[in-house]
Amino acid sequence: MKTALSIAGSDCSGGAGIQADLKTMTMNGIYAMSAITALTAQNTTGVTGIMEATPDFLKQQIDMIFTDIRPDAVKIGMVSSSALIETIAESLCQYQAENIVVDPVMVATSGSSLMESDAVVTLKKELLPLAAVVTPNIPEAEVLSGMKIQNEEEMTIAAKKIGDTYGCAVLLKGGHSVNDANDLLYADGKLKWFYGKRINNPNTHGTGCTLSSAIASNLAKGYDLETAVQRAKEYISGALAAMLDLGKGSGPMNHAFALQGEFAKEADV
Repeated sequence: MKTALSIAGSDCSGGAGIQADLKTMTMNGIYAMSAITALTAQNTTGVTGIMEATPDFLKQQIDMIFTDIRPDAVKIGMVSSSALIETIAESLCQYQAENIVVDPVMVATSGSSLMESDAVVTLKKELLPLAAVVTPNIPEAEVLSGMKIQNEEEMTIAAKKIGDTYGCAVLLKGGHSVNDANDLLYADGKLKWFYGKRINNPNTHGTGCTLSSAIASNLAKGYDLETAVQRAKEYISGALAAMLDLGKGSGPMNHAFALQGEFAKEADV
């Protein structure tokens, strides 16, 4: 059985972060492991508290994984400080980790900031050059590229700028009023659009975590990047279409688990 490691923050409401990653990887037929960068007090409406792990303890978690059950892929999500980012980068280099997917989580869906400003600089310098692919949304890509993105032409320019600057593939996720639900992959100097139709589901908590974890899962299985992205897009689209609503009010759309009945039948377990 293929394996994957998520290095990210915990979401106590279960819809994003480590919890979404583990569910997604499991549903995609992967043995999932975690190294937790922070505990958060959050739900679908906001984040009220963040308690970081120490760099030493995060290093211990990563050491315990790589020295026993080596991951075939690594997904990196919420990392809120420079010290933690440096610890992750050093560890991944030490163990020559492969198939690294970086989801540069800077702001939660609810609008809460999840990353210190100096951590963004360290992320660019230390983690992006290690990534097989980085998966920013429009606001995150604006930070990484240093430019405003208001249409698909500017998505193309930004994706190239990020990829060429940091030497990694880029999956720039659409939406945010730029387009319907079309994502752009820039890899090896080539551009490819993945077209999708926006699904009228108000519960979007954890979609980014789920998509990046699905990509990591498929890379772990040995699929090439383009195929891994296509399969991940199909997975998240199906999860959104399932319309699972678990809570009162907005309620978390538990994307990672929504397809357990259908998708698990097709997972390469």
